[in-house]
Amino acid sequence: MTTRASPNCGPRREGAKPDLVVIHYTAMSSAKAAADTLCNPDNEVSAHYLISEDGEVLSLVPEAMRAWHAGAGQWGAVSDVNSRSIGIELSNTGLAPFAAAQMDALTDLLKGITARWAIRPERVIGHSDMAPGRKIDPGPRFDWRRIAHEGISVWPVSQKLPQDVGTARFAAAMAAFGYTATNDPELLLATFRLRFRSRHTGPLDATDLAMISDLAARFPVDVNAAVA
Repeated sequence: MTTRASPNCGPRREGAKPDLVVIHYTAMSSAKAAADTLCNPDNEVSAHYLISEDGEVLSLVPEAMRAWHAGAGQWGAVSDVNSRSIGIELSNTGLAPFAAAQMDALTDLLKGITARWAIRPERVIGHSDMAPGRKIDPGPRFDWRRIAHEGISVWPVSQKLPQDVGTARFAAAMAAFGYTATNDPELLLATFRLRFRSRHTGPLDATDLAMISDLAARFPVDVNAAVA
């Protein structure tokens, strides 16, 4: 790991400590271009870490400080996500698969962060999760199953499919898991599928409801936010 200090940071508000990790992609042509952007004071944007395609980890903002990566959005009761999170940028245009070396480096980094701050795996989320409709990163090519298998994120387990599929039940389960930034039914479904069913299309179905109901039951948002 190397360090390149970004000026785009400040104290976490009201003495907050990180209990979320937000994963992004840079949507830029190279890691160098992303680092230059994240360290330019005119841009007023940063992250705690940037991981290049070859797995090099660049530390930009100390974990104890508030980086400017999340922007407007919400996860559970948390509306100032920057004050409560650590942001990780992955160098990727958004169109390419994430390189194996990059995913290996991310896995190692996440294991260290979550151990240091006692962050539970269900609170490792994507930018799209807390800013639905505004952001789509880390996008459909990001391998959420892999990091869930490593114990540093979560994935639904098989459940009996419900016979009664309704948008109200789906929205309630989405909010219970953490998706509180919108109550728009179509946007909720699109956001859920972006992360958990990226190849599926069509109207809300029983599988969608079964998957989010399982996540909401096992990982109710905020309840265990600060519990190791």
